[in-house]
Amino acid sequence: MIQNRFKAPVTALITPSCRFLLRIGITANWLTFIGAIGSSVSALYFFSKGDFFLGTLLVSLFALSDLFDGTMARLSEQGTTKWGALIDSTLDRATDAAIYAGVISYAISRDNKNLALLALLALITGALIPYIRAKAESLGIACSVGIAERAERLIIILTATGLYGLGVNIALAGGLLLINILGLITIVQRLLVVARS
Repeated sequence: MIQNRFKAPVTALITPSCRFLLRIGITANWLTFIGAIGSSVSALYFFSKGDFFLGTLLVSLFALSDLFDGTMARLSEQGTTKWGALIDSTLDRATDAAIYAGVISYAISRDNKNLALLALLALITGALIPYIRAKAESLGIACSVGIAERAERLIIILTATGLYGLGVNIALAGGLLLINILGLITIVQRLLVVARS
């Protein structure tokens, strides 16, 4: 939802920066790798230690690569490729998993089983949502609907971890609960699209 609404103005804003990065030899795929590795390592290291505010800042900084890599691919000489799309999608899943794994590790170290369970469920729903879309599209059914696509879920979890790091204790559990509710709704929405087709 957010991505579709703001895609055009954001693309216009970042295009000059994307052209500059391409001119100095940085490719879209390299930026995808750098962003994913940076986000994953930051989440796993800082979140598992309980340093949520700094971890959130670093994950958010590296996650900005997601704004640039698609535009850079379209602006490059070779354009978008199937390989680039696969790498981008795969590393998105890995980054999301690292964020929740960091939270789960922290929750286990604090013997907080409820928080660990919420994070585990968010990891599962976060994996099912893109899987349903990919499977539907392999069957020739367009299935990009949903109240909580990746952008929405990422904003919610990073807001929750950031606020938790600032001392808002209910923020993390509340954010995970919201992600799970919206994730389940999105799963149902996508299944209904396939069923109706």
